[in-house]
Amino acid sequence: MYTVREGKKEDLPAILELIKELALYEKAPEEVTNTLEMMEKDGFGPEPVFGFFVVEKEETNTIIGTAIYYYRYSTWKGKRLYLEDYIVTEKERGKGAGKLLFERVMAKSLEEGCTGMMWQVLDWNEPAIRFYKKYRAHMESEWINCNLQAEKIKEMLAT
Repeated sequence: MYTVREGKKEDLPAILELIKELALYEKAPEEVTNTLEMMEKDGFGPEPVFGFFVVEKEETNTIIGTAIYYYRYSTWKGKRLYLEDYIVTEKERGKGAGKLLFERVMAKSLEEGCTGMMWQVLDWNEPAIRFYKKYRAHMESEWINCNLQAEKIKEMLAT
């Protein structure tokens, strides 16, 4: 019913649409400022910084999900696979596509010699939390996520 494969450059328009769908679900559609050009450069340029898998519905060859990942280094644990976004379009959730996709990412972490994988989930996203709990994922509560946007960095460095 579903096929999981490595993502290709020509998949990026569908991936960007899935990203926008996720942002809408997470109540932050205005936060997506990424573009196809940026994704092409960052994923397929001379120094790619992310990889991705897609899950396709076999009967239509339609991309219905993606898992976007990159590698990070933990001083405590070593090389880790970081699952940046894991998306299955709403109408296909609960039918097994997400399980196939997530397990492919898990296998990739082992293939690449990672000591494990990491990701984030919003505390209100109960369906996702229940899904991850099926895999006995450890959910941390003591860490606070931090970020600085480029505009703020420029502002702070200019002072």
